[in-house]
Amino acid sequence: MNIPLDKILIIGIIAVLLLGPQRLPMYAQKLAEFVKAVRRFADTAKERMRDEMGPEFDDIEWQKLDPRQYDPRRIIRDALLDSGGASSAAAVQTAQVTASKVRATAPVVPLAVGEAPPFDAEAT
Repeated sequence: MNIPLDKILIIGIIAVLLLGPQRLPMYAQKLAEFVKAVRRFADTAKERMRDEMGPEFDDIEWQKLDPRQYDPRRIIRDALLDSGGASSAAAVQTAQVTASKVRATAPVVPLAVGEAPPFDAEAT
């Protein structure tokens, strides 16, 4: 977690103004103890995972499991490209052309006042 120095400085100034110089050292000490406790908890959890999973724990590529890297388009593209080489690349191109045609030809018709939207019982 990278927090720029200017933001830390602003938080510090606000803390001094809100807490006052008498209570600030006590709250700073409590914050330091809390950060240490969180680090101990994380280290303990990591060691426990390593003990329970064994040597496979170090072989896991944790970057791939990061939810911030989740991009459905990339996942589908990778799955299609991994499954069959050149034919899957053609399938991706065909799917893109078909999707663009559907978007271009499907008119969007607003519902009239009081009209119920279409419902397909077999699709649900």
